Order: sequence, then C-alpha cells, then structure tokens
Amino acid sequence: MQRATKIADLVEDIHDAGLEPARWSEVVVGIKDFLGAQACGLLSKNSISKFGVTHYYCGVDPHFIQLYAETYSLFDPLANLPRFGSVASIPDLVTYDEYRQGRFYQEWLKPQGCIDVANVVIEKSNASCPIVMAVLPGKRMLDSEMRKRMEQVVPHAHRAVMINKALETRQSETAALSEMLDGLSAGIFLLDAGCRILHANRAGHGMLEADDFLRSVSGQLSTRDPQVNGTLRELFAAEVDVALAANGKAWLLTAHDGERYVAHILPLTSVARNGERCPSKAVGALFVRKIEPDGQSYGASLAHAFRLTPMELRVCLAIVELGGVPEASQALGIAETTVKTHLYRVFAKTGASRQADLVKLAAGFSSPLAN
Repeated sequence: MQRATKIADLVEDIHDAGLEPARWSEVVVGIKDFLGAQACGLLSKNSISKFGVTHYYCGVDPHFIQLYAETYSLFDPLANLPRFGSVASIPDLVTYDEYRQGRFYQEWLKPQGCIDVANVVIEKSNASCPIVMAVLPGKRMLDSEMRKRMEQVVPHAHRAVMINKALETRQSETAALSEMLDGLSAGIFLLDAGCRILHANRAGHGMLEADDFLRSVSGQLSTRDPQVNGTLRELFAAEVDVALAANGKAWLLTAHDGERYVAHILPLTSVARNGERCPSKAVGALFVRKIEPDGQSYGASLAHAFRLTPMELRVCLAIVELGGVPEASQALGIAETTVKTHLYRVFAKTGASRQADLVKLAAGFSSPLAN
C-alpha cells in the first residue's frame, strides 16, 4: 500500500483494514503522513490500571514501545483518557509546565525529540480498556490543522475497529461451533442445494476417508445406495425447508463390513443451537451415525406409539439389533415360525414391510432429535 496523502485515499485504506486487520500496520503509516506527525499508533489503554498495550505503530523505536508498556504508561498525563471521539493533547488535560518536569516527558518523550502527544478514543465497547489512536506531533505542539485532520480520521477508524471486532467474534463463534461438532461421534455434513459439502466435522471426515457407504465426489456428498442418493439430491435441491420436507425420515446406509448407519436431515437451527450462524449457502445438515441401538432407550416409545405387545416388542428389538429371524429365534429361545408370526403383526402395526424398515423406524425413535 502506498502511503496515503489525501483523506479519500486514507479512508479507503482504513476501510480495507477493517476487513483485513493486518493492514493496520500500513494504515498507521498513512495516518502519520496525513497528519504530518512523527509517529502514530493504536493501543488499548486500561482506564483503571493505566496499563497500555500498543497493537500497531510507526515512527517509534520498539525499545520505547516496550518501555511505555512496562513503565511509562503509568506516568502518561493522557492516562485519564478524553471522551470518545474527542482529540486531546497534553495542554488540554494537565498544566504543561508541570508536565515537562515529570518522568513521562523527561525519560520517554524528550529522548525521542517530541514535546507533545495527542490521543483520541476511537472505540469504547470495552469501557475499561478502550482503543486509542495516539500521535506524536514531533518537535511541535498539536496545532489546529493537525487536530482537524485527526478528527476527520476518527469516524472511519472507529468503523474499521468495530468491523474488526465483529469479525473476531464471528470467527470465535465459528471455532466454538466447529469444536462442539468435532466432539460428536456422529458425522455432521452441512450441505448446499447441490449436496456439496460446505463443512464436515471430524467424524464426518472420517466417514468420507473410509470411502465406503459415504464418499465425496468432486466435493459433492454421495451415498453408495443409489436410491438414498437420489432422494437426498431431490430433497436438498427442492426450494423448500429441507428438514421439513424430510419429515423426520431416516435412511439406512450399510457399509461393506455389514455395519449399519442411519442418516437424518436436521434443520440448521439444530446444528447451531447457540445462535452461531452456519455457512450462508447451507440449506440443511445431514446427521449420520452408526446404529448401536439400546432397546431400553427407545423400546418403550416404540411399544407406546404402535401399541405393541411385550412379545411383539421383544421380537421387534431382536430383529433390529440382531439382524434376522434365525438370530432372533436363537436369542429369544422360540421357534422361527413364532418369530415370523409376531414379526408380521409388528409389520401390520408399524406400516413396515421389511426388516430394514424396522431398523430405520427404531433409529428414528432413538434419534437425539426425537422428543
């Protein structure tokens, strides 16, 4: 960035720094040149402890920056900061002759060849530690022209710093959300209308790396089951609330080793429960977890919802957890024909037509989204 000499150029550079904080290092140079000062910096000043931390600066030897932070911020006559947006130099706040006898002037300012300092609070959302723009005029006092130029810079610097803070907050919220999702054993995929993966948590990435029942094809989520794949494509492409369109449905996905997984579509508000925003192009979230049913956790709900008898529930749970009639017969100690009889009754009551339907039904009742 070339050093700004006109207010229009400087304002543009300041606004750029609002979106890219690293550019403040160059912007303070532009401010210094625009003011005709010796030095310029942005610092946070604690209004109680008087401790100051300089974030960006130019025109000052780093040794003096360190001295200010460690010692001389306590003796700075401008420690009692002016009100927001008001430019103040040393004579505005203290008796100048007395000030020249003090340590700040004698040991910090004078050795740098300066006789005055001008401060202005440009951001005060943290009232106890506002952000200040500080200027060293050089071998002269702050004059009316320099004061006027500082006042021109203030609203633009304030806006840029507020944008910095908003972006920092957003990034912190995003990091917190990612950390929360990464702690889940289930896979979470935020998808756009074309089923392109905008974000996946750690478990989701693990599923994609296995390249089994789920995979990423040119960034697009794809399932090995063509029927499920087509259904998900249609749901996410529809110009409606994708979670509402899914109507709580679950999809069964089977890995090559026989392990079964179930997929649900979640509304984005279920993924970001604390108000964190999801990527703007995301239309829904796919929640995929391994089926490890615990009959005690959902059996009562199934029995109540479909009026299953105790024996019908036992058969249903055995089919879901063990996988077939022979296995259920052996586990329950009853004949296969008896298992089939109860299974047909379960089909009739639940509306299922095959064992896979029961698995999806049970998974839905054990879903963390279920009431």
